[in-house]
Amino acid sequence: MIDIVYDWAVAPFLDFEFMRRALVGTLALALGSAPVGVFLMLRRMSLTGDSMAHAILPGAAIGYLVSGLSLTAMTIGGLVAGLAVAFGAGFVARTTVLKEDATLAAFYLLSLALGVTIVSLHGSNVDLLHVLFGTVLALDNDALTLLAGITTITLVTLALIFRPLVIECVDPQFLRSISRAGAPVHFAFMGLVVLNLVAGFHALGTLLAVGLMMLPAASARLWAIDLSGLIAVAVVIAVLSGYFGLIASYQFGLPSGPAIILAAGVAYAFSLVFGRVGGFLWRLIPQRHLEA
Repeated sequence: MIDIVYDWAVAPFLDFEFMRRALVGTLALALGSAPVGVFLMLRRMSLTGDSMAHAILPGAAIGYLVSGLSLTAMTIGGLVAGLAVAFGAGFVARTTVLKEDATLAAFYLLSLALGVTIVSLHGSNVDLLHVLFGTVLALDNDALTLLAGITTITLVTLALIFRPLVIECVDPQFLRSISRAGAPVHFAFMGLVVLNLVAGFHALGTLLAVGLMMLPAASARLWAIDLSGLIAVAVVIAVLSGYFGLIASYQFGLPSGPAIILAAGVAYAFSLVFGRVGGFLWRLIPQRHLEA
C-alpha cells in the first residue's frame, strides 16, 4: 500500500525535474492568485478576472511576434495590454453612459479576437495552443523566478493596502468620505490582478489563467466566513489543486493545465455539497433557532 502511494503521489516529483518545476510554479501561482481571487469575489468582480485574462492575449501575441516564445517580451506585452484594457475600460465607464461590465466585455472580446488572429497569422497551431493553454510542464528557471517575483510583489502590496482594500470591499462610499486612498487602492489592486494573470498565462495560458484565481476563492466561501479564513482556505485549495492536477496529468496522460483547473473544479463541486458555510447538505440539516 505504501509503495502504491509512493509511486502515485511522490515518485513523479522525485524522478522528474520538470514535474518539480511545475509543482513549484503552481505553488507560486496559488500563493499569489488565490488571495487576489478572494478580493475579486468580495468586490463582486469575479467575471472581471476572466475578462482581464483574455485582455492580455494581444500584448503577449505581439511579444511573440517580435521575439518568438520570449519570456520577457511576452510578459511585457501582456502587462501593457492588460493594464491598457483595465484603465481604458475604467475611463470609458466614467466618461460615457456604459457601465464597466459592458465596457470590459467589449474590450476583452476584441482583445481575444485580435490576439488569436495575430498568433494564427504568424505562428503555428502549436504556438497557438501554447498561448491559449500554457505549458506548466515546460517552466524554466527564468519563468519560475518571474512567478516567484510576482507572488512576492502581490503579497507585499496586499499587506500594504490591506485595510483600505477591505473597507472598499465593504463600503467604498465610506472609504471615499474618510480618505483619498480609494482610487489609488483600486488601481493598485487592478494592477495586481493583471500581474497575476500574466503569471498564470505563462503556466496555464490565457484561457485558464483565471482558474487558480477564482475557483479556490469560490470554494473557500463555502468553508469560511471571516476574511483571514477565506484567504487561508483559498490558498490551501489552490495548492492542492496544483498538486493533484499534476499527479492526474502524469498518471493519466491528461494535459497539465486543464488537469489543474479540473482539480480545482472538483474541489469546488465538493465544497458545494459538503461546505460548512452554505453547502447543500448543511442547508438540509435543520438549524437551531433562538428559544425563549
